[in-house]
Amino acid sequence: MPYPQNLETAKEVERIVRENGAVPATIAILDGTPCVGLSVEELERLAILGTRAQKTARRDIAHVVACGGNGATTVSATMLFASMVHIPVFVTGGIGGVHRHSEQTMDISSDLTELGRTPVTVVCAGVKSILDIPRTLEYLETLGVCVAAYKTNEFPAFFTESSGCKVSCRVDTPEDCASLIEASIKLKLGTGILIAVPIPQEHSTSGHIIESAIQKAIKEAREKNITGNAETPFLLARVNDLTGGASLAANIALVKNNALVGAKVAVALAQLRENCQRS
Repeated sequence: MPYPQNLETAKEVERIVRENGAVPATIAILDGTPCVGLSVEELERLAILGTRAQKTARRDIAHVVACGGNGATTVSATMLFASMVHIPVFVTGGIGGVHRHSEQTMDISSDLTELGRTPVTVVCAGVKSILDIPRTLEYLETLGVCVAAYKTNEFPAFFTESSGCKVSCRVDTPEDCASLIEASIKLKLGTGILIAVPIPQEHSTSGHIIESAIQKAIKEAREKNITGNAETPFLLARVNDLTGGASLAANIALVKNNALVGAKVAVALAQLRENCQRS
């Protein structure tokens, strides 16, 4: 997300979380120090850095810290830091997944592996639609990750409300989510939970328009030999250009909605635990 939209969105997300009774803690690496919770100044600094802050997955953490660098943490790294400080729920736009044509490239996001081994719940709008959603869901099943859809029976596709893929778990309230999370933790399953929240209907982008833009962006990426962790940022930026900014507007809307749901889930989980302690 470009500056200043990234800063405005980050501030708005933190405001939404606070207004709904939870405590926001934006995670990043600044000057080689992992930070859980950023000041206004730190948030602004990270936003201005933009793509100059290294995209940091779990594999990159030690390198960024050792070099005293700045890192924008992916879902995998954010989950790891959240688990270290016992944060049970975190919100993001969408997770990484199995890339299209992965049978040739073996490009599979470490976000999925992290969900399979770190007991943190991720609230998101599903998998970015530039990826192979059916294969991503198959891979999550293999890893034993519970995938729950919020108020729907279908897995959302980031920019659009549905991917056409059914899910085996549906949750309709924050309390449902809290019960699911607490059960998983008490059973010591050791895996994360993915709660997929559809983008609000009024912000949903036409699936045909998005898919057309994605196909063109993927073709350009292949022609330019853009691969690895550079591919997703390139594809998202190109899709935004090709849709005349519609995808960026949708991205901002879905992140805010995820923050709303995530905050309510965190509060419901805290209340559930408090009630259990009293009884």
